[in-house]
Parts: sequence; C-alpha cells; structure tokens
Amino acid sequence: MFQLPRDAATTASAPPRRELRWSGWGDPAQAASLDPRIAKLARAVLGLRQPSPPVPRERVRLEASRLGERLATQFEELLGAPYVRRDARCRLAHALGRSTPDLLRMRRGDIASAPDAVLLPADHGQVQAVLELCAHARIAVVPFGGGTSVVGGLEPDASPYVAKIALDLRRLDRLLDLDERSRTATLEPGLQGPQAEALLGERGYTLGHYPQSFEYATLGGFAAARSSGQASAGYGRFDERVLAVRLATPRGTLQLGRAPRSAAGPDLRQLALGCEGALGVITALRVEISPLPERRVYEGWRLPSFAHGLEALRRLAQDGPCPAVLRLSDEAETAVELAAIGGRESSGARRRRGRRPAAGTAEGGERAGGAGGALVIAGYEGSLPEVRRRRKQAAAVISGLGGQPAPAAGARWAAARYRAPYLRDALLDEGALVETLETACFWSALEPTYEHVAEALRSTLAARGTPPLVLCHVSHVYRSGASLYFTVVAAAAEDPIAQWYEAKRAASEAILACGATISHHHGVGRDHRAYYARELGPLGVELLRAVKATLDPEGILNPGVLVP
Repeated sequence: MFQLPRDAATTASAPPRRELRWSGWGDPAQAASLDPRIAKLARAVLGLRQPSPPVPRERVRLEASRLGERLATQFEELLGAPYVRRDARCRLAHALGRSTPDLLRMRRGDIASAPDAVLLPADHGQVQAVLELCAHARIAVVPFGGGTSVVGGLEPDASPYVAKIALDLRRLDRLLDLDERSRTATLEPGLQGPQAEALLGERGYTLGHYPQSFEYATLGGFAAARSSGQASAGYGRFDERVLAVRLATPRGTLQLGRAPRSAAGPDLRQLALGCEGALGVITALRVEISPLPERRVYEGWRLPSFAHGLEALRRLAQDGPCPAVLRLSDEAETAVELAAIGGRESSGARRRRGRRPAAGTAEGGERAGGAGGALVIAGYEGSLPEVRRRRKQAAAVISGLGGQPAPAAGARWAAARYRAPYLRDALLDEGALVETLETACFWSALEPTYEHVAEALRSTLAARGTPPLVLCHVSHVYRSGASLYFTVVAAAAEDPIAQWYEAKRAASEAILACGATISHHHGVGRDHRAYYARELGPLGVELLRAVKATLDPEGILNPGVLVP
C-alpha cells in the first residue's frame, strides 16, 4: 500500500514549514511578555530572582564534528551534498528538545549534545540506505521531526559510537494518497500539524489532532510518541487513528497494517507506535480522517470544586454525550485562568446574547478573585444540528452537578490554546522555574493520584526553600479513566535543573505508587526510562530489548532512549 510514486496524481506538496527559535518556543514574533503588574506579583509571591539573559547564539561554541570526511562523502553520495549539514547553526538547531531543562541549558550555552551532522533524506529509500550505512559504520541516529520532545527524546547516549547524526525528516512532507471512500489518507512523517491540516483541508478533511505542540510537531512524532490532541475526546488519540505504518530499520523495512482491524496475530503496528525512534524510523502513515466540521463551538462552565468537575467529566465520558474537547482545571488553575480573562464579560458580548447576567454570579462574575471553583471547557465539532443536540445534553449533565456557564472562558481558551509554551519562556526570563508533567489512571484512582502527586511536588520544592504554585488539569478522558496534567511554577534555585529533577523524581515515585502510568502522552525518552522499566517489569524489559536487538542489532537508533 505504500509503494506509491512520488509524482502520482494524488501526491500534494506541503505549505511552508515553521521553525522553532533556537533557545525557546516558536516564532519570535509571537513571544509573550508578562504584564509588569503580574511580573511584580510573581516576584513578590514566589521570591523570584532575575536570572542572567540567555547567551546569544553566536557565542555558543560546539565541539568539532566527529564525522570524518570519508563518511561525510558517502552520505553526500546518498543524499546530495546540500542535504548533509555540518554547520554550527544547523547542528545547534537539532541539539535539544523543548523541556524546561533543555531550555535552561540552551540559555546558558550548554550544548554538549549537538549532533555531528544533520542529514535530510528525501524518501524511504534514502532513509533505509542511511540506516544501513550508519549500522555498518557504528554511527548513532536520532530521528528528528519537529524537535518538540520534553522527555530527553533527542539526547541518546552516543559516546560509544563513531559519531551522532540527526536524521531530519522534513523533506518527507507529502500527502501521498487520499481514499475518500475509506476516509483514509497516506501521509509522510515530516509534515507538521498545520501542513497536514492544510493539505487535507483543501480536500475537505481533517485529522482532528491538535496537541499543544501542533504548530511545530510532525506526524511522525505524533505516532512515535503516541500523541494525544486537545480534541482527543472526539477524535481519539493519534495512535488510534493510525491504520498502517511503514518503518525503516537497520535490518530492512516493515510494512504493518493492511485492514481496519485484524485478528492475524499480535498487532505489530505497536512496534512503530510509541517507538520514539529507538526501534525504527517511520516513513509513511495511513490514517483515518474526518470531514471538516461545519461548526466548532467552545464553551466554559464553572463547577463548585475539582471533585464535582471530575464527576461531570466521568459521566460525560462514560454515558455521553462526550464533547470533542473536554478539559477540567483544578481550583488553582481555574483562579489563574479566570484572572487571565481579566474581568467580567464585556457588555458587547452580553448584548449579543440578549441578556444581562446578575453581578456576582458565576456567569457574570468572571473576574480575578471571584467565586473560584473548577473550570470546565467543552468543545463541540460537527454539523449544526449535532452540535446543538450535544451541547444541550451535556449542559444538562454539567448543570445537574452545580455547573454554571462561564461564557468568556471557552472562546478565551480556544484563542490561547497554543500560547502556554510562550508564557513559559517569559516566566523563565523573570527567574521562575516552570515545567509540566503528566500521567493517567483509572477513575477510581484519579483523586488520590492527583493529591499525592501534587503533594510530592509541593513538599519537595518547599524543602528547597522554593515553595511552588502547582496547577493541574484533566485534558483527555476515556470511559475507564483520564489524564492528569500538572504545571509547576516556583522560584528558580541556584541549580534549577537539579531542582526540577528532584521534584520530578518525587512526583514520579508518587505516580507509580498510585498505580498510574509514568506518561500519558509525553513519551518515555531518557527522563522516564527507569520508571518505564518498573512499569514493564523484568520480563517486559527483556522482551523490549529482544525486539530492539532484532531490528537494530548494532543499537544505533536513539541509544539510551526508551529501551531500559
């Protein structure tokens, strides 16, 4: 199914790619800055100390490339000279992911992990040839999509190898086929989220996959890290949408998946989904697609407490109707969200709705320091009658648990849904430590897990003399359980990287003690590897290592990532 000519009539080229700035998130033109009043308050409450400004890129010094001329020439013969890059600028752009420790290291110019070269193959055949040459020459390979990993997924243990290359898949950026009768699309992995949506949107379709990294992460990364998008309640996780996958390995090519469902043995697509580049390189994906929705509506509700909100989400997830987007902020995150809205709903918005809510109610009192509670965002996508029906039915469930409308919150969330990483950069500029972690568990364990993880974060950071603000939200729900996503803000210590890893160790121990998973959608990388081994157990680890040894006997693929 993947043997499609690149010049086929169905093949379409992608719109321009977006580039992350070297020491932060996203487009510099969209960089956030803190309101001076908020910055002053944060300094007073958290005890922030202004850090040193980031080192200018031109002052960062990388070690000399270890890739010798003979091997560089062989790669140039395979790919073409312009697609073998050893310049410092390109190596720096492929050195690290976008976790807070990554950003802190970038800001101080600590880039010891830069690849020795960046290779840009054009198709599956070139990827396969590069892997075979690297296996023969003992060169470590880091598959590179959008560079958005937050768990150390781009930092292999390459010391035993001759050199390390970043295999940048940006040139594999085509829509190869669109089967409208089956509602599937075959796409290449180097497409970023907006590129894929543009190509499909021209034909009236969508993937419906919008993680917070949507603007920069790639389809290959979505699959390799088992990504979940913000509309996962409606469209499902990305791995649930993948019907077939082509995987290049040092031993050869795997083509996995030939029907919507199969009983032909274990589903070996799972070797590619979640592999994080440690078992192979994804070079094509056949995925389910959906018609572009006629209508999208996002609305907010405020419930009396986080516990009330969890019950509302559980009922919607289990008994329906489940919105496409369904998320719940705890009381602390709700206070921050409503403070950001900055006051009551505008009089213009009230006039458009044709009524004027009473002052001080949950609907009319969306202001900092209001009644508090927990904020639910519900998003609906589909035909106009379907959206109306589901909104009405969901409203009955939420209001039945004490929920009251918060009209400005839904539109506010939709407008700012990709802004959080920019805000993190601004807080780092002010001397804050800002980082996230996430997990998932069954409904019966959700509240204890929430309490134990939050307490582990608070107590660990407070013991260091940097008491934190810990926020949490639920953003992905299932019939049997849901995710928890924590954001931590504290004053940065003298060594903020050690400070964070100490807190994360405590939180990770709490996660495992509660029976939750070490990662719901960020992946394993290096940061979660030891905890992943404990989830798998000794026999599971042995099995995973056996798969690695079969597909990658020289161990060149992202060594030290994923596999314990």
